[in-house]
Amino acid sequence: MAVTRDEQQLIADGFEPVYVELEWYDGPQKGLAVISGAPHYFEARDHHLADDADEYVVWPASEAAVAMEREQWAIFARWNERYEAGLVEPDSHPGNGGIDARYDELASLLAPYRRVPDGARRLRGEVRFDAGTRYRVDGVDYWFRWRTHR
Repeated sequence: MAVTRDEQQLIADGFEPVYVELEWYDGPQKGLAVISGAPHYFEARDHHLADDADEYVVWPASEAAVAMEREQWAIFARWNERYEAGLVEPDSHPGNGGIDARYDELASLLAPYRRVPDGARRLRGEVRFDAGTRYRVDGVDYWFRWRTHR
């Protein structure tokens, strides 16, 4: 996928892409993002709507986990395209279980990778949105700029 001018500016400003959104509640809570050039899981620890950056724990994601996360995300993103087009109902969401066997299998395989390990780092994450579609096969419409927690 070509990098847009908007994405070029995000990169120039030190932002890195988010591949997978696992949870959103008034902002990104859990997911898989690039941190210092490598895929990491992130999980919110301290979320304040008024802050420029929120606190997250982050830990590296293995190549195997990244491949499975991106496969499962692609299943969701393709479903979401159909949902947004009015072709499927909300109850057909693959995360409901029993809808998509591969999605369910990946959820089971990914559960241990998604647990916060001992020694996870704490970082502050600042979010900025790009001009793209909210959910797409290669990720989401927001990027993070990470800095050390103080």
